[in-house]
Amino acid sequence: MEPVTPDPLFDLTDRVVVVTGGLGQLGRSYAKALRERGARVAILDLRAEPAEAERVLTIPADVADRSSLERALATIEAAWGTPYGLVNNAALDSPPNAPAGENGPFEEYPESSWDRVIEVNVKGVFLCCQVFGGAMARVGEGSIVNIGSIYGLVSPVQDIYEYRRERGETFFKPAAYATSKSALLNLTRYLATYWARKGVRVNNLTLAGVFNDQEEAFLEAYQERMPIGRMAREDEYDGAVLFLLSRASSYMTGANLVVDGGWTAW
Repeated sequence: MEPVTPDPLFDLTDRVVVVTGGLGQLGRSYAKALRERGARVAILDLRAEPAEAERVLTIPADVADRSSLERALATIEAAWGTPYGLVNNAALDSPPNAPAGENGPFEEYPESSWDRVIEVNVKGVFLCCQVFGGAMARVGEGSIVNIGSIYGLVSPVQDIYEYRRERGETFFKPAAYATSKSALLNLTRYLATYWARKGVRVNNLTLAGVFNDQEEAFLEAYQERMPIGRMAREDEYDGAVLFLLSRASSYMTGANLVVDGGWTAW
């Protein structure tokens, strides 16, 4: 698909943007939206996959491994130069279909699971900002978007999962994901003020859930709690990402943009 004619405010033509977790559901959507607006997109993910289009690099990388990220940066700079944008999208969660131990009582939540979520969701963002954000600061220009969650602002509503307990399961949304996403809020503020005079903006984007063929009982419980009455489509967050990466948000840094269908407005 040819790039759309950009509005000057949202023009990302030939901007180099890194998207971590770029082969996941939302990561693919962000990458597509960016490419369609002329950006050069470097997709980082644990697995390798051939690039699907021009102006796309797919690079196997582990966000929790600094040397892996440094190799990815070298590959990107050799091909296109220093990145302008970074979307810290890679993250781990315990989905409703996770093994029983992942969604048991807080008192029994595995330490290994806590460590794995914090390593990817917090340390991974920290390292990506060090490597890619540091490169941006050296050239004096860039925009970082940290992908947050409603559960970084408010506690998970455990009542949503009552349908599972009614059918005899022990199920609680665990604490690690919520803790990790709340950590991004102050990391965002820290980096925004740290790099403000270096031309690098850093913002957090708080999202709600996205439809992904979840079981009907979960959808009914979740959507009843959602003011807008449904989960998001995967492309409904693209506009916010484009806004935060573009000149349209040039005076915005250290902020938290909430796109959640009204969840946190209750």
